Amino acid sequence: MKGLLSLLLVGAALVLCAAAIGVSAILQEQRRRRQFRDRMALVAGAYTRVNPLTVMGRGPAARSEPATRLVTAAARVFGYDPAHADHYPMRWWLVLGIALIAARAAAALVGIMAGDWSLLIMPLAWVMCGRLIFGWSEQRRRDALYQQFPDALAMVVRAVRVGVPISEGIRTVAREAPVPTGPEFGLLHDRVAIGVTLEDALREMAERNQLAEYRFFATALALQSRTGGGLAEALEGLADVMRRRLALKARGLALAAEAKTSIAILASLPFVSGGALAVLNPRYIGRLFDDPGCEKILMAAVALLGSGLLVMRGMIRKALS
Repeated sequence: MKGLLSLLLVGAALVLCAAAIGVSAILQEQRRRRQFRDRMALVAGAYTRVNPLTVMGRGPAARSEPATRLVTAAARVFGYDPAHADHYPMRWWLVLGIALIAARAAAALVGIMAGDWSLLIMPLAWVMCGRLIFGWSEQRRRDALYQQFPDALAMVVRAVRVGVPISEGIRTVAREAPVPTGPEFGLLHDRVAIGVTLEDALREMAERNQLAEYRFFATALALQSRTGGGLAEALEGLADVMRRRLALKARGLALAAEAKTSIAILASLPFVSGGALAVLNPRYIGRLFDDPGCEKILMAAVALLGSGLLVMRGMIRKALS
């Protein structure tokens, strides 16, 4: 009994530590927003009345840079970047709650075979689920940017060909392009409007979104500004290359549809046969949930099925990459 109690205490301590790391990571977003407001207030201070409390040293306290790096590193343990909170479609607390529920369910399943020791894997499962959800959100946004970028380049090319400055073409993309391309080009236009060079602003946008095509866009503009040449032709060629790559990827997905269908059929067969047995002979199939030995066999079958699906999915993704 004492051993079980100590094990539960260790598991609870690990869960609390993981929760503390997650909460600290998410608070970094609010911290950065406060720092931004403080900097804006500092810039505008020359045009406003002096606040006596600020002069007396009672303004916002300075934050330590090591603590900021520590909190940012803790946030990235869960796969969350507080500086890019607008990239995620869900709130951080909702994602962490879903990840915690999934981790508890996984620990309960593992507990069928491992017993109470399964609670020790719950923090690790929580972190893995959080990274999976945040990574899926970021990849989905990156794919949307990639698919929308050829149309955005087409808008810029049309603007350049009729004699409109490229900054106005970028503003047109920001106004007419869908999310997330529109807001990204809106931020690019704002950066250029406050004095940042177009090359540097494009490089920042590429680093922020981790999209190689944005780097190609920045390189094309840099070469055109230094060596001259037709900007419209260069951008049109880049857009044509991207459209061909998208078409090739779509063809690959179409060819892989047969393999995906086979995966779906193989994954559904155990559930279909289990449902049929539950209707025809409930006592026979019920032993999988009543007998301890059968429960372990069921858990092993679920683990093997899941690992097989992951392997087949990885093979398809590697073939299409």
